Amino acid sequence: MPKNLQQTIKPLLKTLFALGLVLALALGNADGALAARSGGRIGGGSFRMPSSRSYTPRTYAPPGGGYAPYPGGGFGFPFLIPFWGIGGGFGGLFSILIFLAIANFLFQSFRRATSNGSEEVAYSENPPVSVTRLQVGLLAQARDLQPELNHIAETADTNSPEGRAEVLQEASLALLRHPEYWVYAGGGTQQAKLNSAESQFNRLSLAERSKFSEETLSNVNNQLKAALAKEALPGEIDNPTRLISEGPGEYIIVTLLAATLGKYEIPQINSADDLRQALRIIGSLPSEQLLAIEVLWTPQAEGDTLTSDDLFAEYPDLKLV
Repeated sequence: MPKNLQQTIKPLLKTLFALGLVLALALGNADGALAARSGGRIGGGSFRMPSSRSYTPRTYAPPGGGYAPYPGGGFGFPFLIPFWGIGGGFGGLFSILIFLAIANFLFQSFRRATSNGSEEVAYSENPPVSVTRLQVGLLAQARDLQPELNHIAETADTNSPEGRAEVLQEASLALLRHPEYWVYAGGGTQQAKLNSAESQFNRLSLAERSKFSEETLSNVNNQLKAALAKEALPGEIDNPTRLISEGPGEYIIVTLLAATLGKYEIPQINSADDLRQALRIIGSLPSEQLLAIEVLWTPQAEGDTLTSDDLFAEYPDLKLV
């Protein structure tokens, strides 16, 4: 090989080797960061209609008066016979039944109009469901937030509608108490029918859970699970003061998921005021309308961190607020 060619190739090979070494180290550090990402999760619920809202067919009196399903029930023909069947004549009786049918129709129409859609929820076999996702990114200096979420997970009753509504309320309050640390936010509401809402909710949940390497604390349907600190983040727990000295590029991400009977929506989030309104809406959802909820946050384990690189890679749709 000519000497000039060797002199040209050697620096090039050294450069390529150095680049390869840098990439290997960078990827190795990235894998380590991902491996150390802990998460917390609180959730529960069922995509079956609550018993108080189960579907029960309505009994309408036919225009001709028809018989009620049991003797003397409703305003059907048998009820009227003792009063109008003797001496009233067929024409008079038929006019009264027509009048009652029209009155019943008007009453039911008024009832539906004043129920704001709850009648549709109560009596439909496949009612509309709103699936809402709200995410908040806070500076890691909001040190009180993680213990608050840990306490909610450890004490929550996620098996009852009232308990799940309380989880959403307490998590929303925890976020509302730290507005000075809000940096990023995002989310929205998707509409679905009951028979497809569960898969939609599960897709959103799995997408968020897949960003954790381990759920180090979870309470799902009253099954409380917690990883031991020494198992949660090997190599990180040897620095217990890490959370006290977070840099400005470290964050906490909290995700609220809710599946709700009926049509509920949070506003499009472009500012801190929008986020505040969205938190108030999702925190005040009525228990009787809630089908399922999840609260997820990262990092959960002491000593774990979420860097700005992690945030931009895993949560690209969040906006500055």
